[in-house]
Amino acid sequence: MGKLYLVPTPIGNLKDITLRALEALKEADFIAAEDTRVTLKLLNHFGIKKSLISYHQHNEQGKSEDIIGILKEGKTISLVTDAGTPGISDPGSVIVKKCIEENIAFEVLPGATAITTALVYSGLDTTKFIFRGFLPRENKERRPVVEQLIDRTETIIFYESPHRLLSTLDFLLESFGDRNIALCRELTKLHEEIIRLKLSDAIEYYKENSPRGEYVLVLEGKTKEEIELEEQAKWINMSIEEHIKSYIDEGIKKKDAVKMVAKERGLSKSDVYKHSIEL
Repeated sequence: MGKLYLVPTPIGNLKDITLRALEALKEADFIAAEDTRVTLKLLNHFGIKKSLISYHQHNEQGKSEDIIGILKEGKTISLVTDAGTPGISDPGSVIVKKCIEENIAFEVLPGATAITTALVYSGLDTTKFIFRGFLPRENKERRPVVEQLIDRTETIIFYESPHRLLSTLDFLLESFGDRNIALCRELTKLHEEIIRLKLSDAIEYYKENSPRGEYVLVLEGKTKEEIELEEQAKWINMSIEEHIKSYIDEGIKKKDAVKMVAKERGLSKSDVYKHSIEL
């Protein structure tokens, strides 16, 4: 039985290739590539000559079966995408599932990915984040995605192409409000650029500066301040009596309702309790 290697390739700067990645490419019987022309340039740069198999999102299902057959013959295959780690917004996950089903050994090599590079560049919270990849093209398909993300406090990461960037920024502003965002383009390349702005400012910037290159968008999650303001909006126009009663109507005991109202309004429990006597 052969073995499959999932080999990350540089996202821009060819010096970011790892020694293990070069070893896996040199020792493979075949290299499965997202775009054989792109991979051929990489191989030529490092003086590697191998037989290439085309493996991309449009033939992934069928080609996975072919690759499984080759692996069963005892051959070694290295899988690469045009840039970054296979399986992350690129082909790779299908063949991994098939290897698991067929009990075929595979190894995932660590290496370059635009996600973590952009996240650290952003200056936003790195302790927790959500990677969402490319948003759907149509707003009606985007909205269900946003509904799942709008209340999340994690930093949110998207990919976007230059010709869709402005429409996506407009949609994000409309959906999330004017949050902080870092726009990272051409990461590790000669013209690498990282811009940190509010969404509204980013829209104005790119109206005057045509987007170029591939982008990673790192969007701030919902902040503690936003959450507090939203909670406050629920009771800001209520009297203290009405506020307490709203919790009692939800089945909460008066004693606990008083504590909750006192905490939310920044008042003492004794002050709030006076307003609950007749409830």
